Amino acid sequence: MTKPRIVVVGGGYAGATVARELDEVADVTLVEPKDHFVHASGTLRSTVDASWDKHVFHSLDNLLINGRIVQDSARLVSPRKVMFTATSSIDADYIVLATGTSYPFPAKFIEERAWVARSRLDRQREALAQASGVLIVGAGPVGIELAGELVHAFPGLKVTIVDRNTEILHAEEYTPELREELMRQLGLAGVEFVLGEVLGYMPPVDVGVFEDFKVATSAGTEISAQIWFRAYGNKQESDYLDAQLGAARRHDGRIRVEPTMQVVGFDNVFAVGDVNDVAETKRAHTAMVQARVAAKNIKAMIQGQEPTFRYMPRPGRIILPLGPTGGASQIELPDGSHKVVGAHETAELKGHDLMAGPIVRLLRNEESAA
Repeated sequence: MTKPRIVVVGGGYAGATVARELDEVADVTLVEPKDHFVHASGTLRSTVDASWDKHVFHSLDNLLINGRIVQDSARLVSPRKVMFTATSSIDADYIVLATGTSYPFPAKFIEERAWVARSRLDRQREALAQASGVLIVGAGPVGIELAGELVHAFPGLKVTIVDRNTEILHAEEYTPELREELMRQLGLAGVEFVLGEVLGYMPPVDVGVFEDFKVATSAGTEISAQIWFRAYGNKQESDYLDAQLGAARRHDGRIRVEPTMQVVGFDNVFAVGDVNDVAETKRAHTAMVQARVAAKNIKAMIQGQEPTFRYMPRPGRIILPLGPTGGASQIELPDGSHKVVGAHETAELKGHDLMAGPIVRLLRNEESAA
């Protein structure tokens, strides 16, 4: 009996998980332009600590036993076909969209080869070791976490965070208590905040490159530094959808899905992880749980059954480490209220290993992956 053809587009947390889950029951093709799995939760740590490169870049060689990995980008995806060029494509019985989001360096990389990305990180660390001042534009979770990594790795480094909003972590999901605790810890480490102001012009040098520069905000605040980072600009990667699938794409790029993880209007197409419109805090762990729900439903459909497994959004958990020993976390309690825990608890939850262990188990094809 011929196995059904499944194409998984995107090899991040969700894509790698669903591909592995279906490898034994289907003819699986994983489409991923990068030659290594990139553990995005560890990239900011790797920006300041070379020993973390081995935790960020992982071989995909052992992920699939029966299936295959195509190192390429999907240019156009329809309900039954994934196209790479005008003449190169793969037909599919089921398609799983797991392309996640893009984000500026160093949180994410555009480089498709690991050795190129690692070389860029080497240059970045050399530049940081020479710098006396760093500017971060954006006080969202990435900007806050990056600041924590910088001041932990380079004590005495002057880090300035600029944001147009009058508070850090401006989104409604963050409690005042979380903001206060993070600002308290960063303030003790010497981080300066310029809030409620925008830059009058961007630094005259590329992100991450060492060069003395000065900028000023629209309110006249002057900032001197040698390196700057852009910590805003998260974007769903879904431009590859054809006109049919595009009907399920929201204006912000998120793909509408049912609780079964099926794309609205398409029984054989699933979308998992950051690229979909599930209303919850986007995390690696929740992406992997969504992937398993999708895999269970596809297995059921292969056997002629209805896809009855449903994903329920997880209680909100926001974990923001500031280096390996600092940070704060916001945890949703059963009654819907929140509590905020500090540095010690955050280090235990994520700060020490940044989920590196579960990712290694996933990519080694071990059953115990979280």
